[in-house]
Amino acid sequence: MVQRNKFYIDGQWVDPVTPKSRPVINPATEAAMYEIALGSAADVDKAVSAARRAFDTFSQTTREERIALLTRIIEVYKTRAKELGAAISDEMGAPLGFAEKFQVGAGLGHIVSTLDVLKTYEFEEPIGSAMVVREPIGVVGMITPWNWPMNQITCKVAPALAAGCTMVLKPSEFTPSSALIFAEILHEAGVPPGVFNLINGLGLDVGAAMSEHPGIDMMSFTGSTRAGIDVAQRSAPTVKRVSQELGGKSPNIILDDADFAKAVSAGVGSVFMNSGQSCNAPTRMLVPEKRMDEVMTIAAAVAAKSKAGDPRAADTTMGPVVNETQWNKIQALIQKGIDEGATVVAGGTGRPDGATQGYLVKPTIFGRVTNHMTIAREEVFGPVLVIMGYADDEDAIRMANDTPYGLAGYVSGGDKDRVRAVARRLRAGNINLNGVPNERTAPFGGYKQSGNGREWGRFGMEEYLEVKAIAGFA
Repeated sequence: MVQRNKFYIDGQWVDPVTPKSRPVINPATEAAMYEIALGSAADVDKAVSAARRAFDTFSQTTREERIALLTRIIEVYKTRAKELGAAISDEMGAPLGFAEKFQVGAGLGHIVSTLDVLKTYEFEEPIGSAMVVREPIGVVGMITPWNWPMNQITCKVAPALAAGCTMVLKPSEFTPSSALIFAEILHEAGVPPGVFNLINGLGLDVGAAMSEHPGIDMMSFTGSTRAGIDVAQRSAPTVKRVSQELGGKSPNIILDDADFAKAVSAGVGSVFMNSGQSCNAPTRMLVPEKRMDEVMTIAAAVAAKSKAGDPRAADTTMGPVVNETQWNKIQALIQKGIDEGATVVAGGTGRPDGATQGYLVKPTIFGRVTNHMTIAREEVFGPVLVIMGYADDEDAIRMANDTPYGLAGYVSGGDKDRVRAVARRLRAGNINLNGVPNERTAPFGGYKQSGNGREWGRFGMEEYLEVKAIAGFA
């Protein structure tokens, strides 16, 4: 049973210090499903104290002990997969099949990947007369978003456990149930008391208290750039390490020798996936100006086959966005695109035809967009694609890099050397060539205002390690 009115602290389900709650809204029906408890600074104090006590012993566990722990977590996680998928679908609106396969599957993939890293990672390295030792950083505060709940929780918790850290997690208040189920998974797998702690709450209450807390050694944050700046500012007085994975406005360059039917269709599909609620979505499609009409025709055909609707309906390809605030923001940005003179290729404002409830957004595509338009500059975080024309490769690279963000970039073309050359010049942390998906064992993270941390694989675990040089060890 999901403990929505309690927190998981020191291996037990406990009541909040001060009773306070808020409803969780189903974005497909706009109806309240249940209440969740909200925490305060006092709850953070309890969780940090538990994590600090647990760190003394957990930081000294062996590689073999942590391998065994992650192996048990994987086994238990698999038994709760259906429940996790249903919770994610209900709370953030992903189609049920997508939630079960991709949302839950991404979480499992990160735990498995971390386990593989832990089995062979070299925690000690002789350099001259010194031994360089990598050891756990301490107590980690984690703040995760609602758009990929299990993906973001596991790619923080798993490597922190592998490194020997203890932690306090604040999941999004919009998607609490999957996080609470995950706490139950860790408990059943035998994670020692105090190693993992969970407090639900609002950013201004729990998130701020965590960022400012002197007992927390590191903050790992995924979310908006605005909120990431706040976490960093609050963390500065205690000189915490702050690892951030923030927003994006990723370019998708389609070169003139690409398979346009394939590349354009795949690019549109990637933007509409998860209702456009992915920080690395290729939301700026850059195409040769002379082929703009052809591209818009292909893109419109993809939009016509997309169906926004009930997440539990078999024919739904795109569920609602997470809440009313996001829906209103997306509608305002779509209207801004219309007002600024972009060509509406598909979609537009309002709900899809026939829809009377739910935070559903029409799959929307704008053509002939210029890089000064608001919809080309701001992260919409919804199913909205902008198509921009370029003159040549140099112009495409210039436009791609003309953004405050730098999370991802995409390049498609027939000449592999040319594609690689363009990829090397994009100022972003993750580049995908010719539709190849991200490699889960390679680092994920951004440049510029998309953040400064790296997650996934070996680089993800190293975020949670300090480096110590012991001279004269040899």
